[in-house]
Order: sequence, then C-alpha cells, then structure tokens
Amino acid sequence: MRLVSFNACSGRSLDDGGTDPQRFADAVAATGADVLALQEVDRFQPRSGGVDQAALAAAALGGAHRYLGLVHGTPGEDGWLPAPDDHPPSGHEHDPPPDGAAADPTYGIALVTTRPVVSWHVLRLAPARGRYPIPLPTRPPRLLWIPDEPRAAIAAVLAEPAVTVVATHLSFVPGANVRQLRRLRDWVRTLPGPHVLLGDLNLPGRLPARITRWTPLVTGPTFPSPGPRVQLDHVLAHGLPEGSRVRGRVERLAVSDHCAAVADVDLPG
Repeated sequence: MRLVSFNACSGRSLDDGGTDPQRFADAVAATGADVLALQEVDRFQPRSGGVDQAALAAAALGGAHRYLGLVHGTPGEDGWLPAPDDHPPSGHEHDPPPDGAAADPTYGIALVTTRPVVSWHVLRLAPARGRYPIPLPTRPPRLLWIPDEPRAAIAAVLAEPAVTVVATHLSFVPGANVRQLRRLRDWVRTLPGPHVLLGDLNLPGRLPARITRWTPLVTGPTFPSPGPRVQLDHVLAHGLPEGSRVRGRVERLAVSDHCAAVADVDLPG
C-alpha cells in the first residue's frame, strides 16, 4: 500500500507560476498512491481554473475521496471567511453537481483512497488567535500578515487492509500546531487501529514523532521543493503489526513548493 502526503499549493508550478488542472492531475497520478492526503487544495477557485482539485485527484487515481473546505473565499485575499462548523465534507456519491454560477470557492484538505472504506470521520481543530507573517511563493517573494486558518482532519477507516488513515494540515503558528497534534493524536486513538497520520504538520524533522511517540515512515526534507531544507510533511504510524516493511522517500512533483512524502508499506498477511 502506497501512502502519500502532499501539500499541493493549489496546484501551482514554481517554474511558471501557473495552475493548470491537467498538470495537477498528472502530478497526482504520477504518485501511484493508494492513499493520498492533500493539503492546500482549491475547489472552484478562479486562480486554479475553477475546478474541484480533490475530485480531479480522485479521478486521476481511480479512488474515492472526501474534501473538507476550511476557508470560504480565497486565502491571501481580503474577504475570506472560516467555513462554518457544520460545513459537511464533499465527495459523497449523493452530492449534487455544483451550479457553476453559484459555486462557492473554498480551500481546504482532502483524503483520497483506492481502498474500500468502512467509515469516514472529521475532527475540527481550533486555529491560533491573532495575525501572523507568512511568506508567499511569488516572484519576488511577499510577506503577508494573516490570521490563522481553521484546521481539521479527515479519517478513513479502511476495510482492506484494516487500517485507519488520517489527513491533516496543522497551523503554521508555533505552539498552536503542537496543541493541535496532541488533540489529533488522542482523537485518532478512538478509531480502529493500526493508525497512519499523513499531512503537512508545520513541525520540523523528528519533532512530530517525539510529540506523538509514533513511528516516522518518511524522513527527509520536503520544503521548499526546489532545494528542500526542512521536513514539514510527515507520515507517522501507530500500531503497525510486527513484520511490516516500510520504504519511505521524498519525491518532488511537477507542482507545489512542497515535495511529497511517500511511504510504501507491506503488511504481513
């Protein structure tokens, strides 16, 4: 089973600054993921061609997905709002097709899997208070002072293999991300094990493993993608059966300022 965490950066290419839907879909397909955790995914955003990037990713892999919009509007621009707490994840088979004229642009996280799913679960995480500086991947780079975005996690309890996989994107604010990770770890433990957590945790190196006491499946710098210096993107496991074999690596894709964290996991039996 191939597990991949990828901060998609809205599908933006660092080579030309563009966001082409086909290039994004091709990059996702190139991962060959059985489970793909996506962060910074656009849905109906003009800047990325008005497409549903989570649905594109699911189609590229031939899997099912759930997308959770965390921001309504466009992050980095005036006027965006946190998504309401009762905003349901999309991706259900009974979701009606969007009305193109009334499509609400959102931005969030997604979980895609080609394996059968027993159940889906969502955890909301409180953002940090205040406004904080964040660099934008523009040419030349810009510094933007923004409030922290809402955070969340999506979990899928898989039928085969019997594993719970979780996608998340934690706060970039130091301290807030540590509290969110501890809250997330405790929540994941209420779901059937073994557990695998995938995401941009905005915590460097081995710190997430020390906080959770879970096993890192991928080690190596993932950001920034042209010349990675720090690992922000992680795949952590808890309770994998004895005899499991893991091959982890970092892979640069055709889009994003993050590399993908890739773990091939062979479970006994």
